[in-house]
Amino acid sequence: MLIRVIYVSTSAGPQTSTMTHSILKTAQAWNKANDITGVLCQGPGVFLQALEGERGSVTRLYSRIYADQRHTDVKLIHCESIDRRRYEKWSMAHVSLQELDPGKKIEWPEFDPYSASGQLVMARIDELLASGTVIQSPDS
Repeated sequence: MLIRVIYVSTSAGPQTSTMTHSILKTAQAWNKANDITGVLCQGPGVFLQALEGERGSVTRLYSRIYADQRHTDVKLIHCESIDRRRYEKWSMAHVSLQELDPGKKIEWPEFDPYSASGQLVMARIDELLASGTVIQSPDS
């Protein structure tokens, strides 16, 4: 059974390019080996991520993510069974929200990733991916 989960978290420290590269490199390798696809949105102090794959694989990955000391306040905001993947193009796409809105935290009008519905969060992720200019995919 395929599932999709979306979580949001707060960075435990500065989000350096070295940290981001490390996260993406590890995610790409793990996700390819475990047939997981997804997208990581990263803004100043915030991570927002969608993951898709077999339930057991995604559950194991989410447990690893939850225990990762690079972030805190990890909140699962959406989980659903799916018939097909929405983010099948990427083992892990990366959207840098800083490039969209320099100097701001994820400040979308009427959008708080900690209280938004999963459907609203997916719609925002899709909007970001559709922009095409901020996608960085380590496997492309």
